[in-house]
Amino acid sequence: MTTRLTRTCLRACASAALVGAALLAGAASAQTAPVDALYQQLGGQSGLVMLIDDLMARLLADPRMQPFFKDVDQRHVKAQLVTQFCEISGGPCKLKDANMKKLHAGVDITRTDFNAMVEVLQHSMDARGVAFSTQNRLLARLAPMHRDIVNAPP
Repeated sequence: MTTRLTRTCLRACASAALVGAALLAGAASAQTAPVDALYQQLGGQSGLVMLIDDLMARLLADPRMQPFFKDVDQRHVKAQLVTQFCEISGGPCKLKDANMKKLHAGVDITRTDFNAMVEVLQHSMDARGVAFSTQNRLLARLAPMHRDIVNAPP
């Protein structure tokens, strides 16, 4: 009787250990998701180039944003945005001058302007078929920059 009970207990303990190990492995793999998962979900480098091309066209067509972008070197701004989005999404890029406060110092940007830019970016992501959850993850990574970009009272 004791042997039968011991075998049953050992099987139950072994099963519990295997289930626990599987759960731990699943949790570990979720925590160690590739650093560039967001970058890949955005389509990698080519996806980001297409997204930023669409974004720039929308920024120039939007009466709220056009004044900020019509007289800039659009090729340079697009290249910078691709690199910035690549880096922030976990891709292999590295933005050389990432000082947002310095880059936007001469331009009066209100919170309303910043929010309009986000809205236009969301339209571009929608047009490119970027999943809502992916959009939210990218926007969450970009959001802290508002502290350095918004520099004018409302």
